[in-house]
Amino acid sequence: MAGRRSGGARPPLVAAVDAGTTGARAMAYDLDGRLVAEVRRPYKTSSPRPGWAEQDAGDWAEGAVAALRGLAARAAGQIRAIGLTGQCPTMVVADSRGRPLRAGMMYRDNRAVAEARQMRDRIGDKAMHERTGHLPEAFHVGPKLLWIRQHEPEVFARTRLVLQPRDVVLHRLSGVAATDETNANATLLFNLRQRAWDPELLAAFGVDPALFPAALPPWAPAAELPGQAAAELGLRAGVPLVVGAADSQCAAYGAGVVAPGPVSEMAGASSCLNSVVLSPLADLRVTHYSHVVPDCFSTELGVNTTGAAISWAVRALGYPGFGELAADAERFRRRLRRGAGGRGARGGTSAVEAAPLFLPYLGDGERDDPTARAGFVGLSDRHDRAALAFAVVEGVALGVRSVLTVLEQAGSPLSELRVGGGGVRIDLAGQLKADLLGRPVVHLDIDPAGFGVAMLAADAAGLSGEAGAAIAATVRRARRFAPSGSLSAFEGERAAWFDQVRPSAAVHSPGS
Repeated sequence: MAGRRSGGARPPLVAAVDAGTTGARAMAYDLDGRLVAEVRRPYKTSSPRPGWAEQDAGDWAEGAVAALRGLAARAAGQIRAIGLTGQCPTMVVADSRGRPLRAGMMYRDNRAVAEARQMRDRIGDKAMHERTGHLPEAFHVGPKLLWIRQHEPEVFARTRLVLQPRDVVLHRLSGVAATDETNANATLLFNLRQRAWDPELLAAFGVDPALFPAALPPWAPAAELPGQAAAELGLRAGVPLVVGAADSQCAAYGAGVVAPGPVSEMAGASSCLNSVVLSPLADLRVTHYSHVVPDCFSTELGVNTTGAAISWAVRALGYPGFGELAADAERFRRRLRRGAGGRGARGGTSAVEAAPLFLPYLGDGERDDPTARAGFVGLSDRHDRAALAFAVVEGVALGVRSVLTVLEQAGSPLSELRVGGGGVRIDLAGQLKADLLGRPVVHLDIDPAGFGVAMLAADAAGLSGEAGAAIAATVRRARRFAPSGSLSAFEGERAAWFDQVRPSAAVHSPGS
């Protein structure tokens, strides 16, 4: 490889910093696509009211700095470039010096429902989707900003910058206020096709364009690491800081999803599902972003609490950890397979009666439905803890299948699902997704968001060939799950039941 050194010198590394949902991480990757070192710094989420989800924006920056300092202690001299990513759309309002004026509002914060409706009514669904690639939901940055203007006018009056977590980290490291096209897409104030802030949308909602920083291409170096920050971190001054992209978009790149066919699932606390289209789809249910490579677009759908649902089940069902829950769920599935033709835990038991159904919507609403709630359906006294564990793992797979069905209906092909992140720790989840989708499911052995933004940084450092080879090698060595066929009828009935229950009023909040 062109980027390798001879004579026994340590090989070059590229670093990633991710201001994620549960904490900040700094990671170093070699040019074979392998994780060399990782440092994590957790931070907390608070929910002051139902439907609200906030984080201290200072935690994003200081967590990232602490993680990067820890990484530098292991690999300082080898790091050639640093790529930045983070959860999106999560936002904070700040003063002219980038200091947060209130807590950050997370993507899963659903308080701005009325403001999202106002945006839809003002512009119209079709026109908004054509301009931005999105339909307004409380999920997005724009409605959150309008909520602050309506409910916290004294904070809004002092606001000079609207930043997302990655932007906060960039500003902390370099003093530069900038974002990228994909984070800008999630504001509802950025023109998808023109890849620029939309002056007409900004004017329509009375938002000063100066509140938003410049939107750079994801592969662009936003700054070089200044001497003061380099000394604080233990890194070399002048290392390029590549602006990167939203975590899900970096994950798609890291999973090799750069052409139509494969779909990426960034399976962390939430799941984001992304495919590549050459032109935006007309289906209003499908969200679009600029892709991290030129001349194409990335679709996105998601489920807010997939990994979070598994974590909840570990705690609520009293398991010591993920492994024990996964083992119990797998044992229950084997009991299902021993039933009559795979049709139940006891001979003759129907697919509906064999196990309870779980809806994985634990975040007080979904990005496209703030009223959605989680629940077990069909519980019986014959169901034990293993049945509940299976139902939760299956419910996450069913939630993913439901949004991928929308994506296929909209016209985006699905050749295979490439999964990365914490969701790959449970093999059963991969097999269930393969059975439900009737497509291969691939479990990557790296975190695709961090890996993807590290490879964007490698591109910027002149290592494009190595980056492409590393991504290809990662996909080749991934673990694959093929549809088994033996439970296809059983899982088909389970999926039909899920589709029937999902819109029921019984699993929606009447007060939202």
